[in-house]
Amino acid sequence: MARIRKSEENNHDGKADIQDSKLWQIAMYIRLSREDGHDESLSVTNQKKMILDYLECSFASSYTIVSIHIDDGSTGTDYDRPGFQHMLQEIEDGRINCVICKNLSRMFRNYSDQGYFLEKFFPACHIRFITISEPMIDSYLYPDSLLGLEIPINGLMNDRFAAKTSRDIRDTFDMKRRRGEFIGAFAPYGYIKSPENKNKLFIDEEAARVVRRIFYLFVNEGMSKNGIARKLNADTIPNPTRYKQMNGLRYRNPHSLENDGLWSSRTIGTILKNRIYIGAMVQGKQTVVNYKVHTRVAVPEQDWYVVAGTHEAIINEELFDKAQHLQERDTRTPPGEDKLYLFSGYVRCAGCHKAMMRQRTKGNVYYYCRTFCCKSKEACTKHTVREAFMYQAVLRAVRLLIEESDGISELCRELDNAPCLQEETDLPKTLRKHRHKLENILHLTDGLYEDWKNNDISREEYHRLKEKYQAQADYWKQKIAAAEDKDTSPEKGNRQKNGYLESFLKNKNITELNRSILTALLNNIYVLEGGGIVIDFRFCKKE
Repeated sequence: MARIRKSEENNHDGKADIQDSKLWQIAMYIRLSREDGHDESLSVTNQKKMILDYLECSFASSYTIVSIHIDDGSTGTDYDRPGFQHMLQEIEDGRINCVICKNLSRMFRNYSDQGYFLEKFFPACHIRFITISEPMIDSYLYPDSLLGLEIPINGLMNDRFAAKTSRDIRDTFDMKRRRGEFIGAFAPYGYIKSPENKNKLFIDEEAARVVRRIFYLFVNEGMSKNGIARKLNADTIPNPTRYKQMNGLRYRNPHSLENDGLWSSRTIGTILKNRIYIGAMVQGKQTVVNYKVHTRVAVPEQDWYVVAGTHEAIINEELFDKAQHLQERDTRTPPGEDKLYLFSGYVRCAGCHKAMMRQRTKGNVYYYCRTFCCKSKEACTKHTVREAFMYQAVLRAVRLLIEESDGISELCRELDNAPCLQEETDLPKTLRKHRHKLENILHLTDGLYEDWKNNDISREEYHRLKEKYQAQADYWKQKIAAAEDKDTSPEKGNRQKNGYLESFLKNKNITELNRSILTALLNNIYVLEGGGIVIDFRFCKKE
């Protein structure tokens, strides 16, 4: 973006000849932060106009505009800003020798940074620094102006303004957190922000179904986190980052550029631990060091802001507690498998209370005390049991418990209401949502041509946005087609029964064990010396 102008007027102080003999290669710097509010004079457009007007009317030398660097929405309390960093690179590469900005606060809100750049970095790189508003600076024409008190005092005032603004914002955010108001830029996966109140969350049913499925597969099916991730990827379900982007959100995180749209065990684990899904707002897990040091650090759990009942839950607390309990168990997924062994995490030595190891020997599977076998024969005694015997013993004990338990109806309700055992019962509503999203995207696409013709966007932006919206429209068309294929009438029924529950309701008994039954009924199985077992049932009353 080159523009050259040479003054034909002589300067009364005799410096015109010096200026005219030098070509100034200019970088314009513009910054607007969220804290600047709606001050029209600080808008990106007006800062640019003011600088260009200054160059056209007041800059009495030959010049060329090499670049314009804009940091929109960035704080000035540090210099880790994309536009600022790009400008520094141009200085180091020798591409520019003059920097112009509106005023000091646009370039710096940090007193120490201002001193470093004005007194050391710019002079060492032979950079002419100019501000066009008070305090007006031109380090080439009036170098002595940097030696007075006005510049450091102004820098100190800008620094203190940033400190006060930061404190006020923190106080406001803390107040909102205490009241259970959501203050994040993007709603957690499974929720959307209310159009009327951005601090209120509502369930996004499409994503919520995936959350329920994750909890069900982990708790009731015994699937590992890796197994769940592979299953979701096989079903071509976009991960949370890709899902938000496909819904038109400008979502970014430190790993956005590396995101391939696929699920990972880490993402599954994060969802399984998040109390947001039981209707509790948990905020303040991280904070920045201070208003100048923006490194995020973890906050101790006792200092988190936790407010229950702030929004509708996606899963119930009992299922969530089971997921936490299972994550604490010592479990291993078999090589090449997605599911855990039936008794993984439940079998413990009655002597040392440590988890026991599973091993196949001569066609039979046994559980051994790891302490006795691998660590020290003095620390524990020999505890071992054959898996087939333990299976039959647990099965008989479960049958006996069910026959004698007064809580059988509660158990039936629990298993019957398990997530993901129900088919989609509100497909018409889902279809309406999908079609509404498609209509919004098509409306945006239709408006692109007019924006281009009105010079609101460039030709390149027009084609880029059109391609982006077309991809989103294709995605929602596929979702609509899939939902239409699933649509069934209420008369056809909407319940898909668990195999165990169907068998029990028919025969008042069970014929086999599965992970869902163990999760619902057992705490632990303790193995005694000699191969006996003691079963710790969840529903047994403690004396």
